[in-house]
Amino acid sequence: MSAFLNFTDQDRERIAKAVKTAESATSGEIVPVIVSASGQYPEGHFKAMLAGMAVGLVLFEGYLLLFAGWSIGFWSGIVGIPLFVSLGGALGMIASVTIPRVQRLFISNTRMDTEVHSRALKAFVDHEVFLTRDRTGIVLLVSMFERRVEVFGDSAINKAVESDDWSEVIALVIRAVKSGKTVDGLTEGILHCGKLLERLGLEIRPDDTNELSNLPRIE
Repeated sequence: MSAFLNFTDQDRERIAKAVKTAESATSGEIVPVIVSASGQYPEGHFKAMLAGMAVGLVLFEGYLLLFAGWSIGFWSGIVGIPLFVSLGGALGMIASVTIPRVQRLFISNTRMDTEVHSRALKAFVDHEVFLTRDRTGIVLLVSMFERRVEVFGDSAINKAVESDDWSEVIALVIRAVKSGKTVDGLTEGILHCGKLLERLGLEIRPDDTNELSNLPRIE
């Protein structure tokens, strides 16, 4: 899934510039984190294989109907079913491994939501976002495989911002990810995040310093 993370130096600089601009009027410290996937989801491959096997069996039944009356008893009982089922399962597995959209079809939304939330919490801890002076750190996590975005704020952020307030930021980024314009959506989402924080009273302090790097964490 690392193919999701093909970001150039110019892309990284654009994102960092957006963070700097967003933080110029707010005490919030925005940390963009981009991950290829938040979970592994082996069940997606397994379910795709089972679906392929089922399709193979249906195709074999269609074959029998198409050639009804032919002398294919041996083919049906000994070779046909295992061959069609095995090929169907193999194709289902290959499609799931090589085409992310196929694997997503066999993973529940609840499962992906849980994994993305856990990944955002891990990023918050791993990148020490909690170490800001006024507890104003924010993780803006983009999980490419799941096509999901999570905003995870520190205590001061959560006092000022309701979870629903992030909906527009999240929607901006998700739309861009789905259309293949991740960097555009992320920069727009970051700028909107800065405006939201300023509007909700998290204005920049006179002695404010940049406590966390503006560069995106790409993992």
